Amino acid sequence: MCGRFSLTATPEAVAEVFSLDDIEDFPPRYNIAPTQPVLMVSNGPAGRREARLVRWGLVPAWVKDPGDFTLLVNARSETAAEKPSFRNAMRHRRALVPASGFYEWNRPADKNAHKQAYWIRPAGGGTGGGIGGAGIVCFAGLMETWIGANGSEIDTGCILTVQSNDQIGNIHHRMPVVIKPQDFDRWLDCKTQEPRHVADLMQPVEDGFFEAIAVSDKVNKVANAGPDIQQPVEPGIGHNSREASGPAGGKRASGGDDGQFSLF
Repeated sequence: MCGRFSLTATPEAVAEVFSLDDIEDFPPRYNIAPTQPVLMVSNGPAGRREARLVRWGLVPAWVKDPGDFTLLVNARSETAAEKPSFRNAMRHRRALVPASGFYEWNRPADKNAHKQAYWIRPAGGGTGGGIGGAGIVCFAGLMETWIGANGSEIDTGCILTVQSNDQIGNIHHRMPVVIKPQDFDRWLDCKTQEPRHVADLMQPVEDGFFEAIAVSDKVNKVANAGPDIQQPVEPGIGHNSREASGPAGGKRASGGDDGQFSLF
């Protein structure tokens, strides 16, 4: 799964990578969690790409009360085109999710052993890795707009995942689907490209595309939102941060005053 990620690139770099005419300013974000706003890029009405903030946690249009619906942070790429919760978005509202990387936790077979957190970024991320040397990677996303009985609207979204490649599989069995720049247009084209036409894009990225860096348990707590959470540690060391608490990569997280802005 992908339960936490980061976007620390500048708005200007994101606009250049995704060929955006306009983008609002935003701060670097080191610990993006479910229910918080995330930046997604889609094709606008005129066919030009546009960026918008959506709540991370997709709510299908047919849901009556979002409060009673399970938070859909991720969608399995293998079944998204058939699942009622995702098939309309797969057909009509595919999106790109800019990121600097994501976090994952290695869960040892020994249940008493400590989970090790990893910061997973494009290889060479600190020295010009990622798309165009901007340290940016792009995940496949889905968007949906939920409309309430009173006419209120909430834009929501999720990240598609796939079985991990061998490298990331040593940490976790799932990883985000990576969309490369040469495939941006095809992925976003929901007018002529049906889900079956883009199924080949939903594959694990090649080994070596990412590098995994062991980090401390600070990332476990959403309130820890500074660059220090990406500082490398020796695997198995750095687990006893006094500020670390809560489930690693949990599906529900507060969107309150935790150092990151909130839409809802």
